[in-house]
Amino acid sequence: MYRFMQGRYGLDRLSQVMMIGGLVILVIASFVRRPVIVSNIIYLAGIVIVILGYVRVFSRNIQKRYRENEKFMSLTAGIRRLFSKEKYMMKQRKDYRIFTCPGCKQKIRIPKGKGKIEITCPKCRTKFIKKT
Repeated sequence: MYRFMQGRYGLDRLSQVMMIGGLVILVIASFVRRPVIVSNIIYLAGIVIVILGYVRVFSRNIQKRYRENEKFMSLTAGIRRLFSKEKYMMKQRKDYRIFTCPGCKQKIRIPKGKGKIEITCPKCRTKFIKKT
């Protein structure tokens, strides 16, 4: 297997998204029953997307696949950043309360269990009272 994959592009984020997206479309197509032609078109689209994902994995044109992946990553950077930020905030919610400054909308992280405290925004120096 190692020798077969030598000189091939391999799995990247775009290939993963294509294969998983194609499988999701195939599952959706299995639930669409009424207009058979619509179900078949959705099913065919799912198969084509999965096949294109595998073609990318086994491609020998590494530079072209790399450029495609870089373009995909730059187009989805904002969405990925949003999800990453939300994941980080969810992790912090266990030990900290996150408050928003009424003056500048800066998010401020305060440890839980401190009672009613006066919070000073580090950005704009606005003071406000909150319960942690």
